Amino acid sequence: MIKLFVGLGNPGPEYEATRHNAGFWWIDALAREWKLSPAFDKGYHGLVARTGIGGQNVWLLEPMTFMNASGKSVAALARFFKIAPQEILVAHDELDVVPGQAKLKFGGGHAGHNGLRDIHAQLGSSDYWRLRLGVGHPGVKSEVIHWVLKKPSPDHRIGIEQAIDRSLKAVPAMLQGDMEKATMLTHTHQPPRPKPPRPAAPARSPRPAGDPLPKE
Repeated sequence: MIKLFVGLGNPGPEYEATRHNAGFWWIDALAREWKLSPAFDKGYHGLVARTGIGGQNVWLLEPMTFMNASGKSVAALARFFKIAPQEILVAHDELDVVPGQAKLKFGGGHAGHNGLRDIHAQLGSSDYWRLRLGVGHPGVKSEVIHWVLKKPSPDHRIGIEQAIDRSLKAVPAMLQGDMEKATMLTHTHQPPRPKPPRPAAPARSPRPAGDPLPKE
């Protein structure tokens, strides 16, 4: 089961609404759902909340170390409470997933994400779960840094929030250790956009000669 839910981002109001803080948005949404108020704990270098679910302690964590040093916070809490890497889920922004979708993944590389890179190094393992919240890609590698540190467009922000809402429905399965079900729930497709109004029906052509008329 997942015992530690981590959201990645950068502290400070100037970063609050940027794409790189999608992981913080996810933890904030989960904290609201659970009616928790994460508070800063200097021992774990981040905002921390703890609750009991099914007789098991569960933690929420937002590292306040800045993205590049996220592992310092995650490793400090995980080691103190003896939480294994496979019991950790890290929510983060993902360039290779479109806004409006989220993907659940276990293990693997960090794909250049500096937060994941430091978690790999500090935990000494890549065997933890990641919730990849799609923020889209600028299309040019040289623009990536500017892209993640800017606010998403209103449409993209709505899509990201919809993905967060849907992925939260997978949390009960995560807490039960049913990651297959959690993956299925997370990988739902983006809700269809409202359909445009149908064009007006063309005027009926006159009835061809000899076509039988309907009976009264």
